[in-house]
Amino acid sequence: MIFSRPSATPPVAPDWPSRFRALEKTATDPEIKAFYQAGAISGDTPLKHVAFLSLDLETTGLNMQTDAIISIGFIPLFHDRVLCQGARHQVIRPDQDRPELQTVIHGITHASVDASPRFRAVVPMLLQAMAGRVIVAHYSRIERDFLRRAVSDMTGDVLDFPVVDTMEIESRKHPVSRPNRFQRWMGAEASPSLRLARARERYNLPAYRPHHALTDALASAELFLAQIKDQFTPDTPISDLLYQPPEKG
Repeated sequence: MIFSRPSATPPVAPDWPSRFRALEKTATDPEIKAFYQAGAISGDTPLKHVAFLSLDLETTGLNMQTDAIISIGFIPLFHDRVLCQGARHQVIRPDQDRPELQTVIHGITHASVDASPRFRAVVPMLLQAMAGRVIVAHYSRIERDFLRRAVSDMTGDVLDFPVVDTMEIESRKHPVSRPNRFQRWMGAEASPSLRLARARERYNLPAYRPHHALTDALASAELFLAQIKDQFTPDTPISDLLYQPPEKG
């Protein structure tokens, strides 16, 4: 999912091993503490030695204060292959009663939501999959903000993790361009769409039906592998790809 463009020049990412050690000391929930104890990769680690997890969330809306996660999909990968045997998809029953579901978009009904576990029950499986891996997501604000809010509401702890944002990587190759009327008259064109489907088209990847968490996670994983082959090498340090969104003022 995508609703705005990130900056073409990403902010500098933190020292993730140090940040994990600090967060492990303040974590109170055993599962969150164990997640941080698994550690994080250093910025100089080559891509060929990094384990990734492509992650996608489907939510009832875009406002993390009022909306909820209704499904999670993820699939592990490395710089040159996707590990389909590790793929998982889970529908989640929000804590609030009867959220408004966009069944036409997500294909998730109230019946399937009512029969699904709460987020609390899914956390161990999710954190185990994320542990020691760099998260891959397309427009990662959704994954970051909703997971942070859900974990904070549940435990009071902070959940943070390193991310590669395939939308941000694509914006490096296709910087934002909105020509004015004169520039358009002179032949200037707006920059290509950074939407997941449009980005995949540029790498000749097949079209998938959107808005299913596991399908979108697979789509992002395949896009990421194509971007690595196009813009990086197996020896590129992971710090060249990590994205850290600007802090909210």
